[in-house]
This record gives sequence, C-alpha cells and structure tokens, in this order.
Amino acid sequence: MRTLHAAPLVLPVGAPPVPDGAVLAEGDRLVAVGPQAELAEAYPTARIREWPGVITPGLRQPRAGWLLRHCYFPDPREAELLGTEPLPPTETARLAPDASRMGGSVRRGLQQMLRYGTTAVALPAGDPLLGAPVARLGMRVVPAADSEADSGLPAGVPALDPLAGVGSLADAVHAPLVVGGPADFAVFDAGDEQALVARGAGTCVATVLGGRLLFRGR
Repeated sequence: MRTLHAAPLVLPVGAPPVPDGAVLAEGDRLVAVGPQAELAEAYPTARIREWPGVITPGLRQPRAGWLLRHCYFPDPREAELLGTEPLPPTETARLAPDASRMGGSVRRGLQQMLRYGTTAVALPAGDPLLGAPVARLGMRVVPAADSEADSGLPAGVPALDPLAGVGSLADAVHAPLVVGGPADFAVFDAGDEQALVARGAGTCVATVLGGRLLFRGR
C-alpha cells in the first residue's frame, strides 16, 4: 500500500528543501519525494498522513553500541526504584544485571532510540548481545568507529540524541531521502533545519523504518 507522508517542510539532505512537501512510501522503499500537491495528484489512491514540522532522513546513532552495552535502560516496572533515564556505566555495574535482564535493556534502549528519529545504529561487529534484537527490529547497522567505542554519556545533553553536538542535519543522518532508497525517515516538530539542530531530536514526532511506522509521539 502506498502512503504519502506530508509536512510543511521536507529536508531530503543532498537535495533542496521542499516546502509543503511529501515522501511517498510503498513497501520498504521511497517511490517519490516532492511537493505534496503534485504527489497527491499523481498518486490519488495513496493513503495520506499529514505531520507537523519537518520530514528528514532517519538519523544515525553513533554511540549505540556503547550505550546499549554499558548502560542500563530500566523497565517501566523499575521506574520507581531506578527512574526512567538510562543508567550510566557506574550505576549499571552496581546493578550487575544478568544476561536476560541486559537483553531486555537492549530491546528497551532500541525502542527509546526510535523516539529520537534513529533508524541506523553504529555497532561493533559480531556482538551477540546486540545483533539479534537489532535484526528483529530491522534497524540499519553501520560500523562503529574506534573513537566512538568508549564515548560515554555526553554531559548536559540527552544521551540518545543523535543531533547533540552536530553542526548540521547532514552530519547526523544515515542516508538521504532518494527515490528508490529505503523508506527510513523521521518527523520532527521544528520549523526548519536550524531550529531542529538547535532543539535536538527530542522533538521527534514519528519514526518510519522500512516503511513501518515504529514510533508515533502524537
């Protein structure tokens, strides 16, 4: 089924912004990127989802392997005791979660990353703790740079925000929005690229991975 995702601004990255734009997804691929009015006329049977803000390519989380391996993402049932934010390595070490509990943490961590528009994660090769849950979710995997292996939790910024500390949207996306490419994109409640980078990926409204709407914040 074809779905037209429309927003006041589409930022394809690598191509000019599209005011009152849209992306058309069919299955796990992008069929078209352009003005909403033109695409709606060309594809009259497509289902339409209208979003606020901007549509961008899905983001890449460069610290994913480190965060998932060394931090603990509490279960909602543990919120009263542990809170809701990921625990840093020192607290995770004191908690000493077993393999089963850590596996649940990884799954919850990936779900939280979706809430920040993340569709690609940087992981070390051959990690059995991370590989299976990432594959089940369908996240794109990119190699983790050596400099990211022990990056730690950035001070004073959301640990899960791929836009934290970047200079432009292009520095944080996995791949541009192109016809024939994967239908991996995110929607943010921001007026333009400058506002998005300044406010961060915590403004995410929706995340689509392989054409599947995996997170919807409103």
